[in-house]
Amino acid sequence: MKNLLLILFLIFSCVFIINFNDAYGHGVGSEIFPPVELNGKLVSVEVSSSIKDDIENDDQQISISLIDFDSKITLRDVTFLIKSERGEQFLFEKEFKADNGFLVFNFVSEDTNSIIIDEKDSGEDFFGSLLGLESRLIDVKGPKLSEGGLYKLDISIITANGYSEKLEIPLVFNAGISIAQTTTHEFIEPNFGNQNIQVVTYYDEISNFQYEPELKQISYFMPFEWTLNNINQTTVVHQEINIPKEFGALLLSGFSMSVNGIELSNDIVNVDDFFTESRVVHFIIYQKELLNIFENSSNLNGMNFIITPDRDYTHLSSVTDNGQFRILVSWEPEILESNSDAKIIFDVTDIFLKNKPVSTNYEFSITQNDRLLFEQSGISTDSKTEHNVVNFVIPDNLSGIVNLNFNNLDGNEFATTSIPIAIHQNKINDSLLIPAWVKNNAGWMESDPEGFVVGIEFMIKEGIIDVPATSSGEANVNFETIPYWFYNNIEWWAEDQIDDRMFVNGLQFLIKEGIIPI
Repeated sequence: MKNLLLILFLIFSCVFIINFNDAYGHGVGSEIFPPVELNGKLVSVEVSSSIKDDIENDDQQISISLIDFDSKITLRDVTFLIKSERGEQFLFEKEFKADNGFLVFNFVSEDTNSIIIDEKDSGEDFFGSLLGLESRLIDVKGPKLSEGGLYKLDISIITANGYSEKLEIPLVFNAGISIAQTTTHEFIEPNFGNQNIQVVTYYDEISNFQYEPELKQISYFMPFEWTLNNINQTTVVHQEINIPKEFGALLLSGFSMSVNGIELSNDIVNVDDFFTESRVVHFIIYQKELLNIFENSSNLNGMNFIITPDRDYTHLSSVTDNGQFRILVSWEPEILESNSDAKIIFDVTDIFLKNKPVSTNYEFSITQNDRLLFEQSGISTDSKTEHNVVNFVIPDNLSGIVNLNFNNLDGNEFATTSIPIAIHQNKINDSLLIPAWVKNNAGWMESDPEGFVVGIEFMIKEGIIDVPATSSGEANVNFETIPYWFYNNIEWWAEDQIDDRMFVNGLQFLIKEGIIPI
């Protein structure tokens, strides 16, 4: 079943790409311009992109050809004047001759002080071999050129079907080809520890990424030219957010996006949980949405994205490994604490029945670090108004991340999934509220000293450890000077043989004595 879903996904992806190839678009992976007249016939420019060799390198290729619009035959003896930019970076402006009317630019990342243009003939590139043409291959070498982004190409046709006579009025086409660019953003989440989110942009490079844990809000900036001409040429602005499935705070059922203060339609969002390691949230902004922003926003300086939980879908969700069931989970009270009663509320829905609740066998358990805390079996309800409920008494010594596990749904061993959630230590118990990930980092201090330092700096930031007002908040740890007894404290604390306060008292002593300078 899982292989079948993968095949269907790949087929869908191919259809998706083919539709783009037939579109007149700006900022997508391929572009065919509306035809113009040349010597009594209709001609057009086609621009496409691909990776040169996705096994050996990440060099990006962009092809440009002048074609007869009706026959789709490439014209000969074409002189192109190309001006190229990547984002805001000027690359080159130069004339190129193409006997077969076909150019291929190979963008290569090299640590050079300037852009280097190297022309050669080659019939072995991807586009030339695909079309059976010997093309003109131009290597464009410079810093970070193969990392993707928006490549702007101002194309002027100087000659066509013969080099001897120049056109009285050059044919001019303005293309924008977007090549996927991935950036990884690391941060510390108070409950889930070290996390990272990847942003894949199919338009232009993003910057100023921020994550606000209290709001579960992601924000970042991307350049965009807010003119009607650019909007009319832009088919879509496509962004992807890759969220690790261990990051329970963002395993939400729905997200909302606003750009420059204008909230966009829910139709632009698609949550894909069919990948093993992460969930992919797609945001596909069409021209209608771009025009709405253009007409109603007071801020037209690029695109300021804000992504927040959808207010109508606050529960968490996850798809089983076989792709058949989606589990929707919420709980009461909103903040789960040790030494308290919790109510876990969930629905089992069938993806192939448009997420309709279904009645099926299930095995439910709660675990922490492979330790079984609770288990229950039953048959889920197919009611749209009633839900499945698990009553769980949270032990006094339980805090940190626990996993809600759903196994063997409908008797299928592959119908399984887990959802991580956070349990806080009860403040009434005089707890120091140290997240479990800090304790885990301490337990691995010898093999991961950097993780231990991150934990100390987190406790300083949260006020768990008192430091002088003049301190920088950064821990400068020399592990050779730490006394042996503190290593014992770390081991005992990681194994719950001493409590948080005793561990912090020892750490506080080392800071006070200057053994761990802050």
